[in-house]
Amino acid sequence: MNGASLLDFARGPGFEVAVAMLAFGVVWRLVGILALRRPVDHSEPRTGWGWVGGLRLVFSRSWPRREFRERVLHWDIISYLFHIGYAVAILGYVPHILVIRNLTGLRWPGLPGGVIAFFAGISAAALLALLGHRMSSPVLRRLSNFDDYFSWLAVFAPLVTGLMAYYNMGDSYQLVLGLHVLFGDLLLAWLPFGKIMHVILFAFSRATTGTVYGRRGAAL
Repeated sequence: MNGASLLDFARGPGFEVAVAMLAFGVVWRLVGILALRRPVDHSEPRTGWGWVGGLRLVFSRSWPRREFRERVLHWDIISYLFHIGYAVAILGYVPHILVIRNLTGLRWPGLPGGVIAFFAGISAAALLALLGHRMSSPVLRRLSNFDDYFSWLAVFAPLVTGLMAYYNMGDSYQLVLGLHVLFGDLLLAWLPFGKIMHVILFAFSRATTGTVYGRRGAAL
């Protein structure tokens, strides 16, 4: 398959299948979570403001607790660099905005290509650092499974191929761009089924935990 054919496939049938899998997977995961049976808590609530605890935990767990800050703060900062850079690269690049507009009708001003490339480069470097940390840490290495590494690849591949396309690296621009779009399709299709789904579920899980702890009067 040459570059033009790959690009046509990635933009056409590949993208349509990926969006369908994304929509189906997200709905399937959310319905499955909502359908879970929850045990009834018969204990007397110590506070009637459990939902406040849930809302508070969504934000408070976005930064390490003081007891662990010295050991993990630098890795949290690197993780934030990855997430912020990735969000800017996806939501600030004009071609990406046009794709979102075609799907949802939403549109906003884009950023200059140089700014996007800068944030994408920061995100890629942070991803490589996080992978090195995972592979060098005995504990993280034992806890990691296929999902961790495949999800990392699904996130990293569109980023690096996007940078290659922007800087016109490679023998064929259409081939590199086709790979970028195809890896983007893979990311969309895999998102609901891997750990990347935390981009949607993190708020729900934290709010649920915080509501339970808040009801019990536990310190958050």
